[in-house]
Amino acid sequence: MKNLKSILIALLFLIAGQSQAQVAVNVNIGTPPAWGPVGYSNVDYYYLPDVEAYYDIRASQFIYFGNGKWNRNKYLPGSYRNYDLYNGYKVVLNDYHGKSPYTYFKTHKVKYYKGYKGKPQKTIGTKNFKHRGKSYKKNSKDNKGKSGHSKNK
Repeated sequence: MKNLKSILIALLFLIAGQSQAQVAVNVNIGTPPAWGPVGYSNVDYYYLPDVEAYYDIRASQFIYFGNGKWNRNKYLPGSYRNYDLYNGYKVVLNDYHGKSPYTYFKTHKVKYYKGYKGKPQKTIGTKNFKHRGKSYKKNSKDNKGKSGHSKNK
């Protein structure tokens, strides 16, 4: 009987340990996008001054104002479909960890106006582009100076 109690207690500890591990996996933060600035792993949001929008890293969603309300979407609205996220400036919001960064939009809009450029930023990844069905990495060592056009094709 004593051995049975010991086995049951050990089994309970084992189950409790596994359930804690599952919770830790679910709490994991999202991965920053390739166009995000290097060196900021513990932030939740970027503010994009040129488009007056936010990017939620955990949810991988843009937050922008439209039709009288703040919207969340995987993509920016159509009016910004050609906006270059790799070259646009990203303000890293180190000091905000809630669910509504737009609460401070009036402050952000004034402090980080359209065209704002702070310290130079390097993106996490490189921008891929396509030319005639082939993929290239912009500014990569292999493709520097090559336009994709060649007489010897």
